[in-house]
Amino acid sequence: MKKLYCFDFDGTLTYKDTMFMYLKFYDSTKFRLQFLKHVPLFVLLKLKLAETEKVKKSFIGSILKGQTQEKIERKSKEFFEEHYPKIVRENALDFIQNIDRDHTQSLLVTASLDIWAKPFADAFKMQLVATKAEFKDGVFTGNFIGKNCNGKEKLVRIKAEITDNKYDKIIAFGDTSGDKVMLKWANEGHYQFFH
Repeated sequence: MKKLYCFDFDGTLTYKDTMFMYLKFYDSTKFRLQFLKHVPLFVLLKLKLAETEKVKKSFIGSILKGQTQEKIERKSKEFFEEHYPKIVRENALDFIQNIDRDHTQSLLVTASLDIWAKPFADAFKMQLVATKAEFKDGVFTGNFIGKNCNGKEKLVRIKAEITDNKYDKIIAFGDTSGDKVMLKWANEGHYQFFH
């Protein structure tokens, strides 16, 4: 029996949102300053008066734009080493460690950027399906390649990843409205399963 597992990352497998954690870890002074500057945008976001992707791009870009890929990847590795497995829910970790790898394909499907999610996906032995950071000449442009990997986009990316593979069962795990499309599409959709 061949299974496909699709795991959301932030909040589902972790206790916290890694975006804020990583950006603060990367440059805490810049983070505090830019966080304050972005508060009005975060408020508009809560009120559904701003686009998530635009606000996210603006906030991440305000801290990482112009930084080299080499430095960003180094800091991502340091971030992972400092926080893994502490920020991962224990029962989620147990579940992942007991996956039958011979008959299961596992995807880490996240709106987080690939740059800091990659070390976690590697540790979980999962393929990463994430929002992609754009680099030009080894420098982060502040833009994404394609769309923010959330909501309907999660399903678009999953389907592109699995192409013609056939599964007896597709099981998805999520914890927010951004996972609803993925959870509904799966044969089994588990909401806040590891909480």
